[in-house]
Amino acid sequence: MENTLKIEFNQLLEKASAGAFNDDFLEVLANRFPGEVIFSTSFSYEDQVVTHLIKNLNIDIFTLDTGRLFEQTYETWTSSRAFFKKNIKAYYPDPESLQQFVSENGPDSFYQSVEKRKACCNIRKVIPLKRALQGYKVWITGLRSEHSAGRKEMPQLEWDPDHQIIKFHPILHWTTEQVTDYVKTQHLPYNHLHKKGFVSIGCEPCTRAIKEGEDFRAGRWWWEDADKKECGLHVHQ
Repeated sequence: MENTLKIEFNQLLEKASAGAFNDDFLEVLANRFPGEVIFSTSFSYEDQVVTHLIKNLNIDIFTLDTGRLFEQTYETWTSSRAFFKKNIKAYYPDPESLQQFVSENGPDSFYQSVEKRKACCNIRKVIPLKRALQGYKVWITGLRSEHSAGRKEMPQLEWDPDHQIIKFHPILHWTTEQVTDYVKTQHLPYNHLHKKGFVSIGCEPCTRAIKEGEDFRAGRWWWEDADKKECGLHVHQ
């Protein structure tokens, strides 16, 4: 299937260059791969926008419940189900792997080293993600280039060799103002932590509000060097 899907990816790429995808491209993907397109949400501002863009399309939605999310994230999950009237598949860490890791290292070992933090992310996020993407050909995300220096040159449509899947970032080039304005004008439910200085919201012990003048990613894994602040969900070639 890999070779066939890679050919389809190249055909799509020929039809639209990076940054030139029109508003109908999500519909193009949904029609070309019926029942094989999925969107990953963490209920951020960005993800609420994308959920609204796909609400009438044949695109599935999933989220990763790490077991250590903020209560406000669960509240947004609940309000999103009611507002968008779409099922949201939930994926969880393997209980045996998580039990062994926490038993051997403690509940907050991710503060001790980058290696242990990445091991925690791997169990709680990366491995469940692989299960979530199985059987799908296209993965939609809410990534934006402003959120990380490593995303500045990222193509809007890309081939993900790790998961053997086509990956599309519909709001990659949106500004923060465009995102927040869209949430406001469309009256979308949102995580109220955003109003308290939280920009990128992940697990509670690994996320804090940012201070004025700080980088977007300063609130995630703030005890680590900036070049190590990725959890392994999005690996770009």
